[in-house]
Amino acid sequence: MKEELKNSCILPEDLKNFYLMTDGFQMTWSVKTDDTPMPLGSMVINSVSKLCRLGGSSMYTLPNAPTLADLEDDTGEEGNVLLTGNGDKPEKPHFDSRSLIFELDPCNGNGKVCLVYKHAKPVVSPDTEIWFLDRALYWHFLTKTFTAYYRLLITHLGLPQWQYAFTSYGVSPQAKQWFNMYKPITINTSLLSEEADSFVNKLDPNKVFKGKNKTPVIKKKQPSQPSGSQKSHTSMTSSKASSLAGNSSRK
Repeated sequence: MKEELKNSCILPEDLKNFYLMTDGFQMTWSVKTDDTPMPLGSMVINSVSKLCRLGGSSMYTLPNAPTLADLEDDTGEEGNVLLTGNGDKPEKPHFDSRSLIFELDPCNGNGKVCLVYKHAKPVVSPDTEIWFLDRALYWHFLTKTFTAYYRLLITHLGLPQWQYAFTSYGVSPQAKQWFNMYKPITINTSLLSEEADSFVNKLDPNKVFKGKNKTPVIKKKQPSQPSGSQKSHTSMTSSKASSLAGNSSRK
């Protein structure tokens, strides 16, 4: 590919296969507020033509203007990278000729996601990593491969400032509200690690499929009539019978 010939570097195999399928990727999605669509998520992988190198060109058009390489500080900054899972601090990229840095995603002005060749001398090493450069020009490690980064991009839905979840200071309060709405588990990873069952639906089949014991229906007995009413009823019938007998004898 032309970037390999231009910069004398070899693209990682997964990124090369991605560009052979499609020249970049861009997907945006919106939410509707008061019946008005508002752009929210943005997932971008720059095309080959926009895979620009960082650090080599001047930030200004003035003569002797400073470049990013002039900001290089070998003393290091505290908290500029995030520790990896094994407890090792990865070596940060350099803006000077020791590293080759290419922009993968401009992040809507919130920083830059970069493809980094950290060992460019004496020859460019094929080993690459994906790093996030924030607006303060601090580096934050993301992933070792493009495939892993692509999965992160999809998993976080391209929410605003999602890359800052991998920094020591985290996402902004406004971005955290969007995370709580659309990716609550992602933004509460510490809670998930402490309480593994807090986001898991608990189903007890013994309780769900347990047969219910039917309570027997007790039939209520009819209240017995009082004896006084029975006597009056019998006396009335006997008087009726005697009167009928008298009428028949008269005839």
